[in-house]
Amino acid sequence: MTHTEPPTKARTDTEGHDWLDGSDDASAPPPLPVHERTMQLRVLPPPPTEADPGFSFVEEPLPGWTLPPPALMGWAADTGRRRRMVGLALLAVILLVQAVLSLRLTNSAFEDEALYVYAGHVEIGRLFYGKPDFGGFDAYFSGAPVLYPVLAAAVDSVLGLAGVRALSLLFMLTATACLYGLTRRLFNERAGLCAGALFAVSMPTLFLGHFATYDAMAVCLLALTAWLLVVIAPRHWAYAVPVGFVAALAVAVKYASALFLPTLVLLYVLAAYRHHHVRRALVHGAVFSAATLAVLFGGLAASGYLTAIQSTTTARAHGGTPAWQIIQDTGRWAGLLVAVALVGTVTYARTARLSEIPGWRRAVPGRRWRTCLGVLLTGTALLAPAYQIHLQTETSLQKHIGFGLFFAAPMAGVGVTRLMGAHLKFPQWGIAIGVVALTLGLSQSAAYFGSWPDTRYLIPQLSYTVRPGQHWLGDPKEGPVYYLSRERRTSYQDWLSFFFIDYKTPDGRHLSGIPGYRAAVRDGYFDGVVLNYSGGLPAAEEAVRQEMRSSGRYRLTGSLPYRTSTGGGHFEIWIRQGGAGPGNGHG
Repeated sequence: MTHTEPPTKARTDTEGHDWLDGSDDASAPPPLPVHERTMQLRVLPPPPTEADPGFSFVEEPLPGWTLPPPALMGWAADTGRRRRMVGLALLAVILLVQAVLSLRLTNSAFEDEALYVYAGHVEIGRLFYGKPDFGGFDAYFSGAPVLYPVLAAAVDSVLGLAGVRALSLLFMLTATACLYGLTRRLFNERAGLCAGALFAVSMPTLFLGHFATYDAMAVCLLALTAWLLVVIAPRHWAYAVPVGFVAALAVAVKYASALFLPTLVLLYVLAAYRHHHVRRALVHGAVFSAATLAVLFGGLAASGYLTAIQSTTTARAHGGTPAWQIIQDTGRWAGLLVAVALVGTVTYARTARLSEIPGWRRAVPGRRWRTCLGVLLTGTALLAPAYQIHLQTETSLQKHIGFGLFFAAPMAGVGVTRLMGAHLKFPQWGIAIGVVALTLGLSQSAAYFGSWPDTRYLIPQLSYTVRPGQHWLGDPKEGPVYYLSRERRTSYQDWLSFFFIDYKTPDGRHLSGIPGYRAAVRDGYFDGVVLNYSGGLPAAEEAVRQEMRSSGRYRLTGSLPYRTSTGGGHFEIWIRQGGAGPGNGHG
């Protein structure tokens, strides 16, 4: 027997509604209509109200329990250990790439490299062994000769020129690391990595990373100063005093670094304003300025380098290079990074939030603060080109640009992150900018590092000829002096360049310029002459060459060709007849 449910009865009330009823109890209240019961089944009960965990606590906190302090940088309230470790790992990759790209550059010692290292040996002899200072380097060097040259000479005594160039690489790697730390604190890790990558592959960075001059050390000290100022900005103003010593040391290493002191002061004031009010931020900047100036004036009074500062920096002689050429070269070497920095400045001034938001005593930094920061950092990249346009000279422009690029790099990092968007929505922008920056850095650094003649064949040839005590006239002069002095075959005072001569004739007259060179050659004063023939000779060298040919007192013993990134040429070695040999030099 099968069991069947009783059929559901349908009833109609007086209003005409259909009812579903499962019972025969006539006294029960009439059920709901079909459509109302169906709608009621679809409505969920309202959820119970809960306390908002962001503003209140469900349970009472334990005694002594407090919220941890929020991080001062990062994409979120707390960067986290994992994010910091990933950022440092990527920074290590950037530094490794920078080191490899700088070490690939090869050439013999440039005249500035040879001069500074040799001057360091002279200064070591004067400071520690009481030897006479015959170079007069403190009168025309653009940095204190007792700082970088002494350090470079100490390294050269052990590791040679390769070690001194490795020292420059260490300075530039430190500058890149400081740039990452600076940008990370101002913005976040992603902007710091982008800034470090663009700066690491730029032409000035790669060039200075394998160039044994005091520029790399000065950039490193400026970078260290900027990073320290941002680090100590939340703290007491007394921390600015020791940082002022670092800034003063940067200026002492290279006098032109003083051009960037106003940027450091303003950066410190802006960074301090993130954590203090206007008055305290200005006090921080004033203390840092006073400490830096006190150290500089104290060192200037004790050293007497004022003449060198005037001749090389403040009152430097003007040249004849047109402004358009300086602007063109600046655009080639720094145009891409500055352009991306401008994008970062504009977008950061317009919108505070994207993926980077620094710690702030209010919700977000104000538009005025953001605009001031962007204009300050990006505009600093134009200081060195503007000053050289004022001087009408391109001398050392390829090095001085690197100073300003360090300050513009943080905004360039922001520009790359803004172009890629939050969560790397448009990664093609970052890839394209990185590829172009890497290509320009590789080609430009190689071209400029190969722009001076390689003396790898000239020095061995001279080592067979030059003897101690001989008088030589040379272009180049510094390279032979540096290499041959290591073999104790010559010294700095035995060589004369084509820059200046004060020749005393046998009858007691003093001649300078071309007449002085002609008279010295005519009298057989020089035991040998080195000429650098590259598409012709300057007026003084051409006059010397003609005098040697016409007088018959010198003979050409060697012509050594070379190639550079801009062309070719050859070295000519001229020896005095019967006078160039062991023991035949002037005493």
